[in-house]
Amino acid sequence: MARVKLEKIYKENIERASENYSPFACRNEAASRLKKEDTCYIRTPFAVDRDRILHSGAYRRYQGKTQVFSFTNMFDEETSNRSLHTTYVSQISRTIGRMLRINLELVEAIALGHDLGHAPFGHDGEVALSRCCIKHGIGEFHHNIESLHMVDHISQEGRGLNLTFQVRDGVISHDGEVHDQTLEPQRDKTEQDIQNYIIKKKKGENVNWMPATMEGCIVRISDTIAYIGQDIEDAIRLKILKRENLPKDCVEHLGNTNSQLIDTLVKSVILNSFEKNYISFDKETSHYLQRLKEFNYEKIYTNENVKRARTIVDKSMDILFEQYIEDIEKENHESKIFTQFLNRKNEEFLTNFSNAEKVRDFIATMTDRYYNEEIKTYLLPGSFY
Repeated sequence: MARVKLEKIYKENIERASENYSPFACRNEAASRLKKEDTCYIRTPFAVDRDRILHSGAYRRYQGKTQVFSFTNMFDEETSNRSLHTTYVSQISRTIGRMLRINLELVEAIALGHDLGHAPFGHDGEVALSRCCIKHGIGEFHHNIESLHMVDHISQEGRGLNLTFQVRDGVISHDGEVHDQTLEPQRDKTEQDIQNYIIKKKKGENVNWMPATMEGCIVRISDTIAYIGQDIEDAIRLKILKRENLPKDCVEHLGNTNSQLIDTLVKSVILNSFEKNYISFDKETSHYLQRLKEFNYEKIYTNENVKRARTIVDKSMDILFEQYIEDIEKENHESKIFTQFLNRKNEEFLTNFSNAEKVRDFIATMTDRYYNEEIKTYLLPGSFY
């Protein structure tokens, strides 16, 4: 009797929510999973996905991963980390999604899961890990692909989270570094399309790739909105640049602080996307946003101090990767790759992935602090006695 009543309440709530959706929103009824499950009659499928992501180990490790500036969390705990960035993306996405009458639970699930596969030390770690992966014949490392791999094959001892196609597609389809004025969903995407994309990206091919839903498009554009101004604020905080160094034309059109930037960019998206089958900035805003990205790349991401940290990550990544390969080959069961990773994975994971893929996945799960401790283990003389 209670189950029947609960089903009735659930269906009424779903119908009421659908009445308020834009014609371009993803309906809850459209949710699909690789492995079928019983309906949860207190949460929509996308709310279930959101909660699975929130309670995953990978989500908890966000707070220990660098956003841009490697090693700064050792002396400045207010510098942005991956957890803060993900929260910002979620909130910005929800603001835009609410105004455009889009499925907010799908938006939130994608936003919270989009960076789960990031390696330690942000972009520096990703580049260094990719170099090791190519060297060992498993293709390039891309954090969006690893994020999907995390929820499909690493979480829950290798069983995965069995998320919906729409959330999984949104996770692998985010790319805040690619500049697009307009994002129009590729609604006919299939599971095979995702697998083909993974193969091509690992080979280093450029792929024209859009999310399958409006919700995925919102998260992708919000990713850029979330990091562009925050990276500037962090750089000013770390004395890498001064606010007066910002390009005057960008300041005039977009604003002078992170708060102003977010306000300008979010309003542009809402005004140019309302009742449209796409998500878009206006042309002028898009132009100055791209200019600001180029400024950040020149003045922040390739700054001499940032590059010095990158050299350290490059050298240590190669050492760690080779050491773990050796530990697996020699069956060194005292190594952390066994005690903290492989011993906690099911037979399917252990059988389906090569040694190099296992090492890639272990390193990708690490926080900056954990990575540093592992490097000490193998490099400090005291560790050999």
